[in-house]
Amino acid sequence: MTIPEKSEAQSLELWPIGNCQVSGLINHDAGLVWGCIPRVDGDPVFCSLLNAGDRERGVWRFELVGQVSATQRYVRNTPILVTRLEAEDGSAVEVTDFCPRFERSGRMYRPVAFVRTVRPVAGTPRIKVTLRPMRDYGAQVAETTHGTNHVRYLLGDQAMRLSTDAPVGYVLEGRPYRVESDQHFFLGPDEAFSGNVRAELREMEDLTRKYWQIWVRGLATPLEWQDEVIRCAITLKLCQHEETGAIVAALTTSIPEAPGSQRTWDYRFCWIRDSYYTVQALNRLGALDVLEKYLTYLRNIVDNAQGGHIQPLYSVMGDGELHETFADNLAGYRGMGPVRVGNAAYLQVQHDCYGQIVLPTVQGFFDQRLLRMADDHDFASLEQVGEMAWAKHDQPDAGLWEFRTRQEVHTYSAVMSWAACDRLANAALRLGKEDRAEYWSARAATVRTKIDAEAWVDTSDGGHYGASFESDYLDASLLQLVELRYLAPDDPRFVSTFNAVEQALRRGEHMLRYAQEDDFGAPETAFNICTFWLIDALARCDRTVEARELFTTMLGHTTRSGLLSEDMDFETGELWGNFPQTYSLVGVINCAGLLSQSWNTIR
Repeated sequence: MTIPEKSEAQSLELWPIGNCQVSGLINHDAGLVWGCIPRVDGDPVFCSLLNAGDRERGVWRFELVGQVSATQRYVRNTPILVTRLEAEDGSAVEVTDFCPRFERSGRMYRPVAFVRTVRPVAGTPRIKVTLRPMRDYGAQVAETTHGTNHVRYLLGDQAMRLSTDAPVGYVLEGRPYRVESDQHFFLGPDEAFSGNVRAELREMEDLTRKYWQIWVRGLATPLEWQDEVIRCAITLKLCQHEETGAIVAALTTSIPEAPGSQRTWDYRFCWIRDSYYTVQALNRLGALDVLEKYLTYLRNIVDNAQGGHIQPLYSVMGDGELHETFADNLAGYRGMGPVRVGNAAYLQVQHDCYGQIVLPTVQGFFDQRLLRMADDHDFASLEQVGEMAWAKHDQPDAGLWEFRTRQEVHTYSAVMSWAACDRLANAALRLGKEDRAEYWSARAATVRTKIDAEAWVDTSDGGHYGASFESDYLDASLLQLVELRYLAPDDPRFVSTFNAVEQALRRGEHMLRYAQEDDFGAPETAFNICTFWLIDALARCDRTVEARELFTTMLGHTTRSGLLSEDMDFETGELWGNFPQTYSLVGVINCAGLLSQSWNTIR
């Protein structure tokens, strides 16, 4: 197929906004091109991103007449975005975008709403408003009704209302008009807006700014790369659906992993694995609120499973059935479909998820800062998960890379089962349950013996661990053996494994997940988290100078919003895959913390 040329209008140069209930992606010229309601996995009423960049449908855009440039920035330590549009005659406006989030009446106010303000800042600017939300995954433009100061958009079984002090007729007709004072837009629930729109939205902006800046103030950031870490932390928090505590892998669906590859997946769900890495990274920064809410989500998952099978992923509401279908009315990113809704990976067997439930949950037995410490009842529930980890440690699965047509006993999954048993022993000791500690320690030792016997591959230069018990191929997950405390970084077995993985999978400044062909052929792009795993391994193996250089290079590939998607072309550096990808942002946070100079160096 012919691959469309990359353009500013169809790239991942996107700026997320959100409030942990809804989120949106703003493109380079203040177009809201992606946004789902009533939550992240809902109907994308703003879907221009996946409709080949359609500028007239599924978008909310402010177009400055005669526009020649646009610059963007976040308000410091917030996800409040300011876009400055300038025209050839010197006129300019600033568009401020945010989703309200602040405490009101003793609870967090986070409505299904987008707030946009247009401020004239130079000359005599004229703007054209294009506001055309879609319904049913791009099937049709929403019908409208309107009043003097509002427009209702009918979106199937739900509706949204635009309340504004801008001329409603101009908005409906898409007619250019002069902006002589601030224009305020609140697209939210289908109910009358109480109070003065201008005053209320200005207060919302102020309170939202204060909320985020206070939240950031509590982060334990490294000395170096603070701006990058803070931006990634804010964005990771935006990926949490606060109502349940679930954390989605990304805010989008179906951005291809590589051009024309058909590797398009819906990532608007909570993967147990991805969420484990997210809370681990945020916990290192002290963002316990995300961990606490996620632990509540996990406890509900475990309760519903009743000690049985745990799926790799669930909906943000905890639903287990995520049937995969196609949105035929959306052409796809740059015209490259299919656009998928749902994810068939929920049917897969992935045994690493048991360890990824145990590892974050165990913190609840040790961390005195938590509002709710874990207790004996929680330990009893967690032991049921441990029993499943034990039962599955030497059984084949689809692995963390979610192969759709083959199963093996994957080393990463087995090591996660070992980690589950090992950490349960730690929790048992914390609770004074010495008999249970011995029980789980013995099981951990048995799993370790199995891994060392079955996953080790003898070679002429000594050997290394393989990606599975059945074959000797390599994958990047083997670099996690140190992070999971299975091996020390100076253990000869890790050093030899690292050398083998680097030789087989490194492509210049990038790292592949694996090099073998999978269900869709040979990988065409690097997986960004794997490159961060490489950086981590370099640092732990005393190749710190090289690690810092590679880390700096990776930061140079971020979007102007300071973020990364899932994948990267290892020849051109172009970003591919769903955006923003939690895995990749975790990599930035973890590597910055590992490589940064100590705060003691400035004292």
